[in-house]
Amino acid sequence: MKLPLRGITVLEFAQFMAGPSAGLKMADLGARVIKIERPGTGEAGRQIAIKNLFIDESSMVFHTANRNKQSYAANLKDPQDLEKVKKLIARADVMTHNFRPGVMEKIGLDYDTVAAIHPKIVYGVVSGYGPKGPWAKKPGQDLLIQSLSGFANLSGNQDDNPTASGLATSDIFTGAHLVQGILAALIQRTKTGKGAKVEVSLLESTLDIQFEVITTYLNDGNTLPVRAKQRSAHAYIDAPYGTYKTKDGHIALALIPLDALFKSMDLILPDEWRERSSWFEKRNEIMAYLANELAQETTAHWLGIFEPLDFKCSDVYTYEKLLNHQGYKALQMDQKVETSDGLTMKTTRCPIRIDGERIFNRKSAPKPGEDNVIIEEEFNL
Repeated sequence: MKLPLRGITVLEFAQFMAGPSAGLKMADLGARVIKIERPGTGEAGRQIAIKNLFIDESSMVFHTANRNKQSYAANLKDPQDLEKVKKLIARADVMTHNFRPGVMEKIGLDYDTVAAIHPKIVYGVVSGYGPKGPWAKKPGQDLLIQSLSGFANLSGNQDDNPTASGLATSDIFTGAHLVQGILAALIQRTKTGKGAKVEVSLLESTLDIQFEVITTYLNDGNTLPVRAKQRSAHAYIDAPYGTYKTKDGHIALALIPLDALFKSMDLILPDEWRERSSWFEKRNEIMAYLANELAQETTAHWLGIFEPLDFKCSDVYTYEKLLNHQGYKALQMDQKVETSDGLTMKTTRCPIRIDGERIFNRKSAPKPGEDNVIIEEEFNL
């Protein structure tokens, strides 16, 4: 398969998750991504671990965000190394970094300097809170951003404390937005012959993914969102939207008209719930009533009724159940990657298909400086 970004070279000065996850997507799509790292220790994200799981000297989570890349070790404070990096910049298409405002200026790799070296380069920047403002130099981190942005007040139930997502949600969406901006700038370059500076921030990306609820707040008299008392899945959506316990598990009910749902369950819809407006105004009472009814039968029983009616509903799976289901196996979503030492790790593949073909990559993340010799020879450094 000829991948669409083949021939594009990306220099990645980014660390941790947001910037590297953007580099991962570009590498999956065929770009050559070269991580510029500290000699010896490499980027700081190599030591950030989930459950203390490591593959060789780097964490498993580092490997998940940095597979299929090369590593070039350079001390950016050393004039000789910096000159080598500038030669790389002159031959690259894209460079990315997530240093705090002012750091790249101090090093001498700010946008204006880089654009003078290579006017066609696309220069991608990830920050925590944007380049200016009272928060500009605060540390940007996923949990902090979820908390500050209001996002943590959307998950969980009405009386719960603010509840953050169980994923690095801000990081991953910011990485996706960075890729979108870079690809747009590359397309623009084909028309104008000029590069561009692309900027994203964790805060702006996390605000963006809340556009439906923030828009509701702005146009609803600045009324704060209130989560449902129990089984909450969205602060602004009518009953029955949420997850419910059944006799042997759980079931998720999404956008199902309440009258149709009651009819399918052989229940009489009370008069006070017949008006559509009550489905939101009285959702706590409605959801409590449904919870009692749904608990009387198994998940399979209810799915057997709801699915033939094309209701939006689902079983609620654990990873164990999901990964052993034929629906997951048909996707061929997992793959094995291998380090230069021959160690293997299972992970997920790129979720994008090109002309019907899935994209798999066998190469795991590199060791710090693993590709210095190859890169110095190729680029005549």
